[in-house]
Amino acid sequence: MNFLLNTLFVWIIVHFLYYRKSKLRSFYFTFMMLSVAIYFLVYFMIFVLEDLKGKTGLGVGIGLFGIFSIMRYRTDAMPVREMTYLFSVICLSVINALGTTIGIVELLLPNVLVLIIMVLCEMFLMRRHGLTKLVLYDRLELIVPEKHEQLIEDLRARTGLNITRVAVGSVDFLKDSAVLKLYYEPDGTHDSEISGTTKPKREVWEEVNE
Repeated sequence: MNFLLNTLFVWIIVHFLYYRKSKLRSFYFTFMMLSVAIYFLVYFMIFVLEDLKGKTGLGVGIGLFGIFSIMRYRTDAMPVREMTYLFSVICLSVINALGTTIGIVELLLPNVLVLIIMVLCEMFLMRRHGLTKLVLYDRLELIVPEKHEQLIEDLRARTGLNITRVAVGSVDFLKDSAVLKLYYEPDGTHDSEISGTTKPKREVWEEVNE
């Protein structure tokens, strides 16, 4: 029952909150399988190894440390939103595995609270933020505020993305180019795996015209 409860809530969070907006299938797979693996890992450390008595506490401590250390085990920088969902999935899986000794009703409380808070945050805090993509743009005459609408239309036509707004970063007048950050809504046809993961140097975005 605890495993089914954990899988149900993680699936609701991943499918209806994360995937509905991002459309990134690789993270969908990662979140779900990581939740299943961590649940059974914690469950076996606590209850299957309980006959080891004193060694169990040490093993659990090392195991939990290893679980949360995987947050740094990645080759590419993970976007903040994906990192937050990953941390939430890990925490829920650990809580549900450790809560095997308590009733389902008591265990429902943290799951429901996490779900409600994430729904509220997605509705009111993240509603203006879709996917993002960085591009090197060559038409500097359109980056001025007076031609903002023309800039968006040009980018929509050239990228095929449903762009909602644009932020202007570094401008190079010698090369007639500028770094633009595009905010767009996913339409299911662009699985932007690199969105938010490949970025120029920090000094490029020291001053950004939002």
